[in-house]
Formats: sequence, C-alpha cells, structure tokens
Amino acid sequence: MKIYKKTWPELFEKILSGEKNFDLRLADFECRPGDTLVLQEYDPNTKQYTGREIEKEVTFVLKTRDLNFWPKEKIDELGFVVMSLK
Repeated sequence: MKIYKKTWPELFEKILSGEKNFDLRLADFECRPGDTLVLQEYDPNTKQYTGREIEKEVTFVLKTRDLNFWPKEKIDELGFVVMSLK
C-alpha cells in the first residue's frame, strides 16, 4: 500500500541526504512493513506542495500506544526521544 504524507522542506532534505532514516507521525493511519511511504515536500510558508516526492519502504512500525515500559507520569513529565541509528 502507498501512504502519502506531507513533510516540511528541512526534514525532506534530511531524508533526501540520508541523514534522517525514520519518520515520526501521529498514528491516525494504518501502516505495515512493506508499505511505501511517499513523502511530499510541503512549504508551510506558501502553504503549497513543491512537487518533490521521496518514496521509502516501511521496514518497521512501532506504535507508542503499545508500549508499557514506563509509568504514564514519567512519560507526561519527560516525553519521548527518538533516535536514528547507523
């Protein structure tokens, strides 16, 4: 399945360069490993798409609602950190 999502120019460039190899989204859609994420560059200043797109294969999905490692109070206090690994 192809999933289309907008992305801001600075994040689009980091994905394009290979520096950013993850994506964090609100879990308001379904996705599975093997799906294709189509990132469409969107300029928030002009409120228009630039026409540039990147297609990336989804290889792993982690939904934070499924995590129960930490107490809710700690999550509310500290939040999460997302790391890219190489």
